[in-house]
Amino acid sequence: MQELEPSQVRSISSLAAGCPCCKHHPLTLDRIVVERGALLEAAPYLKERGYRQVALVSDENAYRAAGGRLASELAAAGIRTVLAGAKPDAQGDVVADEAGLIRLMLDIPQEGTDALLAVGSGTLHDMVRFIAFKMGKPFISVPTAPSVDGFTSVGAPLIIGGEKITIPAIAPDAIFADLDVLIEAPQPLVAAGFGDMLGKYTSLFDWRFGHLVRDEPYCPAAAQITKQALLACVRSAEAIAERSTEGLRILMNALIESGLAMQLFGQSHPASGAEHHLSHYWEMEYLRLGRKQLLHGAKVGVACAVIAQTYHRLAADESFDKLAAGHGEELRRGVREIPTADELKRLLLQAGGPETADQLGIDDELLSRSLREAPRVRPNRFTLLQAVHASEQSSCRL
Repeated sequence: MQELEPSQVRSISSLAAGCPCCKHHPLTLDRIVVERGALLEAAPYLKERGYRQVALVSDENAYRAAGGRLASELAAAGIRTVLAGAKPDAQGDVVADEAGLIRLMLDIPQEGTDALLAVGSGTLHDMVRFIAFKMGKPFISVPTAPSVDGFTSVGAPLIIGGEKITIPAIAPDAIFADLDVLIEAPQPLVAAGFGDMLGKYTSLFDWRFGHLVRDEPYCPAAAQITKQALLACVRSAEAIAERSTEGLRILMNALIESGLAMQLFGQSHPASGAEHHLSHYWEMEYLRLGRKQLLHGAKVGVACAVIAQTYHRLAADESFDKLAAGHGEELRRGVREIPTADELKRLLLQAGGPETADQLGIDDELLSRSLREAPRVRPNRFTLLQAVHASEQSSCRL
């Protein structure tokens, strides 16, 4: 059985110890298991912690995939389980907005509940980490698909007042990612996880850009962890596309490591740049129009290719030096490290996901508008796209 604690968490902590930024947050996970049969480790862990009653939070699909079996294991271990279901909206989506959060919170008894179990994919984990934080309870992660990198992060991206906002919450105490469960996940969810990892090409560049141009905080250790996880996925793209056990192990570990990098840094900078701002913009637009939501990682993968094309074009222009504020050559080298849009599309296609905005159902008008307006989604995150937006606004005022 492969446990990332203590070996991998210790490795990350050791890397952080030699990092010059010296501004790290503790890695709080005390057990991470990515292996076939990992689901069987959850009940013994909870019993070891002395938990007598837990709230198992899931949705219909995730309960069929893993929740029902886990509930049986908990009962056999003598742990009382309260079932709490995340309800879909009229479009069939589980949305982490005010209504969804309140409905779910009302299903979870404050008294007597020792911990929350998140059994599902990304949105459900975001809801549980926020609710657990507000209730002052620990939570345990049981992913049912390798679809996002947020399983181990501390921030909860929520829809508040129609806007996508990341709110501080808590990371899980433990994660049990059962490869027997993950290998049964629908192919679009696997491709979405791969797309979320590809997005690190542009997020890492944007983080470096913001650090050099605006002196935003930067952690070389967190950047290195994220880059290593990204490259491990790219090297194993074929195995991931084939949904082999080893391919999904590599993808799941990479997603976990990306989350650990965010936890180490204390914010989402290592894994979220302009590509995520486009994704969030599209999500808010779809909610406004009452359209069925798109998979987060699918949007991020496509948005990464869009941003890569934009950044390569900008770096080839003389005006880039003005945007780079004296760091033109270094940042041009950074852009050259981002694959071309065509190469990113090839990787997305290989993984079985959408390659273009059109394939997602995003028309040219929304795409153009999002490139202009998405920087407003995170006005305090200075990306190259944000710099272009600020430059254009300044020119309009002159």
